[in-house]
Amino acid sequence: MKLHDLQPADGSRRPRVRVGRGIAAGKGKTAGKGTKGQKARAGGSIPAWFEGGQTPLHQRIPKLRGFRNPFRIEYEVVNVGRISAYAEADRFLPAGPDDAKKGTKAPITVNQEILHAAGLVTSLAKPLKILGHGDVTVPLFVVADAFSRSAIEKIEAVGGTAQPLEIPREPLAALGVEVVAVEVQTAPAKRSRAPRAPEAAPTTKSRAGSAPGADAKAAPAEPETVEPEASVEPSDEASPAPDADA
Repeated sequence: MKLHDLQPADGSRRPRVRVGRGIAAGKGKTAGKGTKGQKARAGGSIPAWFEGGQTPLHQRIPKLRGFRNPFRIEYEVVNVGRISAYAEADRFLPAGPDDAKKGTKAPITVNQEILHAAGLVTSLAKPLKILGHGDVTVPLFVVADAFSRSAIEKIEAVGGTAQPLEIPREPLAALGVEVVAVEVQTAPAKRSRAPRAPEAAPTTKSRAGSAPGADAKAAPAEPETVEPEASVEPSDEASPAPDADA
């Protein structure tokens, strides 16, 4: 095989159909579009959902009203009646050595993992909520993410405890450790002082009508300094006698 022997595979390239070039061309006259009609015209395309003028399908179907709440929480729900029935039938796995003993009076501990092992909960990926349908006949210690009001009342009525799970917002103390409040002394906040006005210079003249001693209160008195008297030396020259007539 040589370079000039290469050619495309059969059927991969077809010549362009030249429509409207006469009857002998095979695509003359109507050019394969049929005889008249909307589809035979230029630009006469019809959308795929057009149904000839009758009410189309997307208008005949009723619309779904309402809205979807993006903040809605999907719970795994279990009623207290089913939990109590499973507890009476000893279908929960023992959570500790005390619960393994039959006839114990301690409340039976129930959480999402125990309910999932017993078959009452299908998933551990969603939070658990306990509802109040049914009757509770045994004391239960139920730990869940949320409780209905009736579920709490029925659990506590027979001596049980409903413990909701809460996400702590601050570090908590360990179990059995008493928290001692410690007073932390903080330095007093510094007050911003306004700049003082310049003090007025003391005046020797007293204002008319001012009360006596007002200037003394305005400016503090400065201690007076006593200068030593200069010693007078006797002079040899005699001083003139005072005039008698004066």
